[in-house]
Amino acid sequence: MITYLLIAATILVSYLCFKDHSLFNKLSFIPYRVVKNNEWYRLITHGFVHADYTHLLVNMFTFWSFGTYMEQVFEAIGFSWIAYLALYFGGMVIASVYDIIKEKRNPNFISIGASGAVSAVLFTSIFFNPWGKILFFAVLPIPGIIFGFIYLAYCQYMAKQAGDHINHNAHFYGAVYGFVFPLLLNPGLIHSFLAHFSF
Repeated sequence: MITYLLIAATILVSYLCFKDHSLFNKLSFIPYRVVKNNEWYRLITHGFVHADYTHLLVNMFTFWSFGTYMEQVFEAIGFSWIAYLALYFGGMVIASVYDIIKEKRNPNFISIGASGAVSAVLFTSIFFNPWGKILFFAVLPIPGIIFGFIYLAYCQYMAKQAGDHINHNAHFYGAVYGFVFPLLLNPGLIHSFLAHFSF
């Protein structure tokens, strides 16, 4: 249920920002303004803003695919809805920390989208089901744990490149946060994770 509410809110805010550039600028993650003007709300609001319908669709479809599953997992193991929100918004915030440090003096740097949060949810699902299949390039099904390694390596490689206007660092740090998040709530879950590799 929470996943659907977050998707609905994101679609609504993104749509409004498509029509209103001033609102887009008000909600986007701009580290320079965050630090200079104490506009810390941008750490959250930027996750509800997207560049276009394709960007929005990809993020929300991925979130729907793994978010609904993670809600069921959290309920089954006794994690509350607050924990699920901490995963989502925590991923959003943690994914932005690197850019606050690196880009705080750059007034032209802008980042938008829920990718950090979605990456967190995706990688939490990999933690709980590392052999579950994920479609690589939306075509080839591969185990989640293998997809995870490829994804992280790709993010690191692309972060060192320039020109595609995608915040790969946000994807990377959101993913790492999502993978360790269950252990922050219950360190004992490491045994459940390792049990998946007992042959």
